[in-house]
Order: sequence, then C-alpha cells, then structure tokens
Amino acid sequence: MMKEKPTEKEKNGLDKFDPEMQEQILAFIKRKERNRKLFIILCALIAVASFSSLGAYSYFGERTARSNENWSDLVGDTRFINIPDAPIMVHRVADEDTPEILEKYQTLYNRNRRLVGWIKIEGTNIDFPVMQTVNNEYYLNHNFEQQANRNGSIFLDYQCSIFPRSDNLIIYGHNMKSGQMFGQLDKYEKKSHFEKHPVIQFDTIYEEGTYEIMYAFRSRVYNEDEIVFKYYQFIDVISADEFYSNMREMAEMSYYDTGVTASFGDQILTLSTCDPNQDDLRFVVVARRVR
Repeated sequence: MMKEKPTEKEKNGLDKFDPEMQEQILAFIKRKERNRKLFIILCALIAVASFSSLGAYSYFGERTARSNENWSDLVGDTRFINIPDAPIMVHRVADEDTPEILEKYQTLYNRNRRLVGWIKIEGTNIDFPVMQTVNNEYYLNHNFEQQANRNGSIFLDYQCSIFPRSDNLIIYGHNMKSGQMFGQLDKYEKKSHFEKHPVIQFDTIYEEGTYEIMYAFRSRVYNEDEIVFKYYQFIDVISADEFYSNMREMAEMSYYDTGVTASFGDQILTLSTCDPNQDDLRFVVVARRVR
C-alpha cells in the first residue's frame, strides 16, 4: 500500500500549531520564497547589464585599435584621396609661408583636414594621429573618422599652433582602462618605465620631431581665480624669466630627475591625460625637442 505524500503543512512541521498560526507561517514562507525569486531575477538583470556594458567597452576599444591599424597603414601612402567637403584645417597659418605637408601624411590629411600630426612612443601602444579643432571638447568623444566614440581621439589643445609653432604643444588623450589612447601614459610615474621609453616621436604634418622626456608629474585642474602654476596654460612665453619659472615648477613636481633640461627657445611638448582616481587630477609628461 502506497504511503500518502505529506501535506505542505506536515512537510514544514506546521501540524503542531493551531490553524491560524499555520496560515501565518505559510504566508511568511511564501513571501520569503517570492522575494528569493525576485532577488535571483534582479541579480540576473544586473549581470546582463554588466556584461552588456563590458561588451560595449570592449567593442569600442577593439574598434579603436582596428581603426588605428588602418590609419597607420595610410602613413606613407602617397595616394591622393579627395574627400568632398573635407573640414578645413583650423590651426593658425600664414598662407604665403605655410610649408608643404609631408608626403607620408598627405593621404591621411586628405581624409580629414583636422589632422595636425602623429605621435608615437616606441615600445608602447601610443601610436596615433593627432587631431585639432576649434575647442577641446569635440575629440573627447569622436574618432578620426568623426564618428561618436567614447575613446575619443588624441588631440592638440585648440589654443596651440603647429605653424607658426607654439613654444609648447599640449596634446590630450583619454586614460582608457583598455590601455587605448593615453591609457599607458601614467606608467611614466615609475622611473624604470622612463628609462625604457625616454623618447617621444611627434611629427606635425609639416615636419618630423624627436623629443626627450624631462618631467612626469600629476597636477590639478585649478579654478580660474587660483594663482598657481597651471601647466595647461603654458603655451607661449614672452620672456626667459617666465620660461625658466615654468621649468622649475614642473621639475619640482616631477616624480624623478631625468637629467634632461630645456633652455629658453627650446620647443616643448606636453602630453596630458586624466587620472582615473580623481576627476580634477591630470597625469602629465613633458619633453624637449632634440631634432
């Protein structure tokens, strides 16, 4: 003879309680089970959202890397590609004296006339076109092809000029977790990284340039009314005193002594990226042109 299955009340040991108490306990158990299922569903939704976000992040990172490979392929390509309505260059030029664009950048320039140069640090993944437009916001979230992209582009401060050349060219890029753009720049906090990669190659579209790194430091973005050295305002200098004052400020902030210094009249290059740990902090590398 088959034994009858125990009722829900018997399974939970509720037959020991009076009927009213049994109903209250059963209601409590049902609420608890419902909450458990809701919690599992919520966790699943969060997981899906997280994977979607990670997927999007990876997608943009991979797309940036693929695009950069394509741009690199065009360096040295001498084919003339005429793009109708290509945006005009925005850096300051003197028409009668403007030099010819280097042949190796002609094709890239014809693809996007906001191109002002190319930056490369041997042995790292910093190997990108450098853009410039009328503000410092557009290329925070647009790539070389002018598509919306959270990686943005490497770009020259809109106040700088490659011809006639500003005393200091300031170049910005995002500090991406993927390592893209200037995501590896803050490795220069360690002197050992500097010793392995002491040279920056930065070509404008008009001339090639090699720079030796002098300083690596962190600095804040200050309020306009704060009277303090602001590296991002050091673009052109009017006197030797001002120049050497700026050099001393950066040398004091630098994490280590590179042994490289600059003299009044030298051409300076500054690379700047955000600090992932604090919104108003920037990581900065400063170099002097040697050829």
